Amino acid sequence: MLDELHEECGVIGIYNGDAVVRNITMGLYALQHRGQESAGFAISDGDKIRVRKSMGLVSTLLREHNIDEFDGFAGIGHVRYSTTGASTLANAQPILVSCKWGQIAVAHNGNITNANELRAEMEADGHIFQTTSDSEILLHEIARTQADDLGEAIKKAITKFTGSFCLVFISKDSMYVARDGFGFRPLSIARMGKAWCVASETCAFDLLGANYVRDIQPGEFLTITKNGLHSERFTQKDRLAHCIFEYIYFSRPDSKIFEQSCDKIRRKMGKQLAKECPVDADIVISVPDSATTAALGYAQASGIRFEIGLLRNHYVGRTFIDPTQNVREQKVKLKFNPIVGVLKNKRVCVVEDSIVRGTTLKILSKMLRDAGALEVHIRIASPPVAHPCFFGMDFPSQGELAASSMTPNEIAQMLGVESLGYLSVEGMKECTGEGENYCAACFDNDYPDYIGTDAQKTRCG
Repeated sequence: MLDELHEECGVIGIYNGDAVVRNITMGLYALQHRGQESAGFAISDGDKIRVRKSMGLVSTLLREHNIDEFDGFAGIGHVRYSTTGASTLANAQPILVSCKWGQIAVAHNGNITNANELRAEMEADGHIFQTTSDSEILLHEIARTQADDLGEAIKKAITKFTGSFCLVFISKDSMYVARDGFGFRPLSIARMGKAWCVASETCAFDLLGANYVRDIQPGEFLTITKNGLHSERFTQKDRLAHCIFEYIYFSRPDSKIFEQSCDKIRRKMGKQLAKECPVDADIVISVPDSATTAALGYAQASGIRFEIGLLRNHYVGRTFIDPTQNVREQKVKLKFNPIVGVLKNKRVCVVEDSIVRGTTLKILSKMLRDAGALEVHIRIASPPVAHPCFFGMDFPSQGELAASSMTPNEIAQMLGVESLGYLSVEGMKECTGEGENYCAACFDNDYPDYIGTDAQKTRCG
């Protein structure tokens, strides 16, 4: 019940490359922040597709499977953060099936919001499911679609889905890539010698030495074969709706996201926050790591010295502590440690990327007091999160979101701090330079697409 938000997953695909499995797993290391509960890859040698998956980190996948046993010219990979009740190997990806077009494997990042209705319809028709993943529903839809070839079947099937999806498929000889028409989640393409490479974030290209070409466009469908790459548009929406939370929290700052530098946008948000919510303080510190770039922007714009006041332990696993214990405070203390020499007798401005429940910040504020801080002022480099997400983020229910039922002053009192300030929705969007192209529904309740009949998140596979 801490304030950790989670992206559903990250995907990568390589076609016509050398050492494909090794490069895919290397790319997954770069995308590990997008999912830490399972990892897997599917590899085609031109005759057969083989899949290997493991629960846990990419390092576990490599420890459990000897990648040198696999040889192929094309493959896809996936890291996943599963949501409640779905953390099983059956739901890990890629998912491999056989149908009338032969073998096909898929890796999916996103959240298909009409998956429940489609699944109920398929079950009524006699379909049998082996997972709770919306990605399996997509494969069923492809298998029952009437088309002349697999590429055409995929294009027809995905037009029936609402919500967000970045999809990478491989058959025994081809790769297919699709991004939903709103462009909720990032997906890019690069060249790596003679190979094509696609990935959720460009930081994977940097690790592999691949050269970024461009973003895959919203509503774009790519077919990659030995004959080259073919691009076409399978859908056209009346607006774009890039997830602005990719800049605030999810993406690595060294990635190019939605064709812009994540680091640059995050710094702008920190500077805008300093303009909107100034504070009289001695030092600025961040809650590492995702808020550090925004804190640097805040310090630069405010003229207040930036200091490292909290250290983060990156080596504490999620299952380190018995989940039956009442150990919220212990978990925060395991994750963060204040530096007394920096904080003692200082008025401290703490920059954080967002507030979800407020649990972590409440404990951190007390830790800063205990370390000798005279005053604690919280500045949030995003607006109040007051609404759930249905397009690929694991948010708590609306009732658990602090901002859904409390004013900023009430939250400040709950946190036990002198002041609390948020970045405005307008200021946040202004930092992107093209605010009309972003989804900010978790802040402003303006959902650009269908969210499901029961307004409950279906689960990305």
